[in-house]
Amino acid sequence: MFNFPEGKRYNTAAGRYRKIYGERLQKLVLDAGFSCPNRDGTLGTGGCTYCDNAAFHPGYSTPGKTLFQQIDEGIWFHHRRYPKVRHYLAYFQAYSNTYGPLERLKGLYEEALSHPSVVGLVIGTRPDCIDEVKLDYLSYLAEKKVVVLEYGIESCYDATLLRINRGHDFECARRTVEMTAERGIDVGAHFILGLPGETKEMLLDQCATISSLPLTSVKFHQLQIVKGTRMEAEYASNPDEFLRLSLDDYIDFMVDILERLRPNLYIERIAGEVPPRFVRETPWGLIRNDGILKLLDKRLEERDTYQGIKYINP
Repeated sequence: MFNFPEGKRYNTAAGRYRKIYGERLQKLVLDAGFSCPNRDGTLGTGGCTYCDNAAFHPGYSTPGKTLFQQIDEGIWFHHRRYPKVRHYLAYFQAYSNTYGPLERLKGLYEEALSHPSVVGLVIGTRPDCIDEVKLDYLSYLAEKKVVVLEYGIESCYDATLLRINRGHDFECARRTVEMTAERGIDVGAHFILGLPGETKEMLLDQCATISSLPLTSVKFHQLQIVKGTRMEAEYASNPDEFLRLSLDDYIDFMVDILERLRPNLYIERIAGEVPPRFVRETPWGLIRNDGILKLLDKRLEERDTYQGIKYINP
C-alpha cells in the first residue's frame, strides 16, 4: 500500500520539507539577471521554441531589483497566503542560474543565504551549464543549507529536444544528474507534457527513464502555448502534432504517470500556471494549482490507486 506524507496517495515535496524541517519552506522566485547559452549565441539564439521567461515568474521578481528587495517583497507577497511560514528558499529561477563564472555565482548565492529568513537555495538551470568545480562548491553549501539543483530536462527523447531547439541531448542530462547526486546534492528535474510529436504512450514510457535517474524530485508542466514564441507559430501550422488534453483528461493522465513513477520520488508540481495575458487561450479556465491538486487527490481516491503501484524496479 502507500505511506506518503500528509496522508496523500503520492509523495509530495512539501510534505518532505515538513517532515524534515518541521515546517513549510516557501520558495521565493528570484531573477538575478542571468542569460542562457541558447540565447546569447554560445549554443544558439532565440532560446527554446516554447520559452518566454516573463510568463513564468511573479511581479516582485525582476532583475532591476536587488536580491534582498526581491526576497523582502516575496515574503510580503506570500505572507498573505501562508501567514505561518517563517523560513524560505531562495529560488533562482529565470533562465540558467549556474551560467556564469563561479565567483559571480558565489556572490549571488551567499547574498541570498545571508538574508535572515532564507534557509536554502533552489537553483534552476540547464544540464549543460554546470561543471565539477561548481558542483563541489554547491556540495560544500549543502552541508549546512538546503540546496536543490533543478534541471530543465523537458523530455527524455532526443528527437523532441532537437525539435524544440533545446541545445543538449538526453545523455547530457543523465550525466549531469548523476554527477550532482554523487555529491549528495538534492536533484530536481522539470519535464513538459505535450511537446510536439510526443504521444501519451511516449510520455508513459519515459516514466521508467525518469525513475532510473538519481533524482530527488520532479516537476511536470502541461505545455502552454505562449504568445510570440516559435512554438505558437508551429502550433498554428501543425496543431495535430500536439497532445492537447482537457483538464479532466489531464488529471487522469497524471494519475497514469504517478502510478509508473518510483514511489520515493518527490513530486514538486503536476501542472504549470501562466498568467492569461501571455496565452491566446485558457482551455482549463482560470483554475489555480491548488484546485488542480484537489482534483488529483480526488481522482487518485476514486481510482483507488497511488504513486508507484505500477512501477517496476529494474
